[in-house]
Amino acid sequence: MKQRLITGVIAGAVFVGLAVLGGAYYTGLLVLLAIIGFYEYTRMNGFSPFHPSALLGFAGVLYFVLPWEAWGVSMPSPLTILWMLAFLLLAVTVVTKNKTTIDGASLMLLGALYVGYGFAAMIAVRDMGEYGLFWTFLSFGCIWASDIGAYFTGRAIGKTKLWPSISPNKTIEGAVGGIVLSLVVAVVFAILGPDTVTIGRALLIGAVAAIAGQFGDLIQSAYKRVRNIKDTGKLLPGHGGVLDRCDSWLIVFPLLLLTELIPV
Repeated sequence: MKQRLITGVIAGAVFVGLAVLGGAYYTGLLVLLAIIGFYEYTRMNGFSPFHPSALLGFAGVLYFVLPWEAWGVSMPSPLTILWMLAFLLLAVTVVTKNKTTIDGASLMLLGALYVGYGFAAMIAVRDMGEYGLFWTFLSFGCIWASDIGAYFTGRAIGKTKLWPSISPNKTIEGAVGGIVLSLVVAVVFAILGPDTVTIGRALLIGAVAAIAGQFGDLIQSAYKRVRNIKDTGKLLPGHGGVLDRCDSWLIVFPLLLLTELIPV
């Protein structure tokens, strides 16, 4: 727990500092996390990072997360890129005479979208001009509040297992505690920024961040259970890898954008 706490404080301070700086600093950090996260994803699925399918997946991730518009580069639409990526991945199954199967091709396509668009959504929120930092901290504040509330409520009064076949330690009481604390934090942001977000919208953001964030955690737990691994990586001592720490983020930020709760 001591190692976990120290690592969390240091990593959190660095992350918050770069988020405040924004621009190339924050984007660069998230691009790096996306690359490392997809590397973890390839390893947990038994692919070398230099396998043709994995390289195509990395290309898909970079398409989503790199600031092409800021560089003055016009890129095809996401649907066009996803279709081309699917075609090339399926072509690899033919070229390798099914040494790479359609299952492997599907996994790399899914990973490129899951990791790439997830981090791209975080970058998009921060790049919203003068209010980008507010929306970023509101989103992360609700996510982190949900994690903290679920953990301590679960430890204090948790008795009813939430989903024991996926994550044995999580409880319904903990999940509810996480949702409540997320809503409280959302209201605090609404009070601090009444001209930016209404209490109603803030509560919806808090609810989505807590519920979808907990699903993101469970999704990663389910995947690790299938692959029979404890952590996706060892980047952060006591915390695991990028996908272990960012599992909630990768689900919450795209949902907040797609539902237009955060008006990009």
